[in-house]
Amino acid sequence: MNDPAPAVTAETVAAIVDAFNRHDVDAIMGYCAADMVWTMARGPHPWGRRFEGAAAVREALVERFRSIPDARWEDRGNWVSGEVGVSEWKLTGTTAKGERLELLGCDLWRFRDGKVVGKDTYWKQIDADFT
Repeated sequence: MNDPAPAVTAETVAAIVDAFNRHDVDAIMGYCAADMVWTMARGPHPWGRRFEGAAAVREALVERFRSIPDARWEDRGNWVSGEVGVSEWKLTGTTAKGERLELLGCDLWRFRDGKVVGKDTYWKQIDADFT
């Protein structure tokens, strides 16, 4: 008899965000499916940069925490409907190059059988000259 996958809830998403705040790559990966895809907000393409598969996502997480060693995601709300979730947050931190970050953003999460199969990140860009 197969056990059903655990239900994904807003608390599930909050727990993943908490693992991000602890910079706990193993805990984050524990929520992820082997075929997970992480699409970052920035990158060389209109969709940003994409990491496919657990090994690539793990490497991207290690690099993220190295490049923003004090990164912190302030939880501003989480929602789940079926196998789709949204987390809103404010990211603060200082990059390894000394750039101070303060960004409002969100992640769109896709789940399958209780595991993350997709994380797509969006954030606001601060640009005083943009009209």
